[in-house]
Amino acid sequence: MIDKLYKLKKNQKNQKMMEKAQIANKISHIQSEIIFTNNKITSTSVDKYGAISDFAVLEIHKNTMKIHINKLKLEISKLNIDLEKTTNDIFELEKETQQYKYILDEEKKERINHILTMEEREASEYIQNKYL
Repeated sequence: MIDKLYKLKKNQKNQKMMEKAQIANKISHIQSEIIFTNNKITSTSVDKYGAISDFAVLEIHKNTMKIHINKLKLEISKLNIDLEKTTNDIFELEKETQQYKYILDEEKKERINHILTMEEREASEYIQNKYL
């Protein structure tokens, strides 16, 4: 039973580690999108002799991009919270896994000691029977 719990916790820990990697990948993707959008804001322009309305449209476009960046930053902060939670879950699962591993090791030592005492008892009985 302890062995099954140990394997279960180990699998759960591995799943959480994969989830953590996915969240980190999403954060990286969003950060690259923020950089791309910032570059778009700085490089967007209108013709030198364009109409006044072009400047208004450009300003609206830049404001829209800034709003988009703020939304992305908000999403990153949510993902960072998820990442921290997942990291804490991994830590807790690792502690539980180590506890079950310790119990398994103790049970193994107990079985080995039991086998050794049984063999010692059999050996002593054999020697006693031989001398009789």
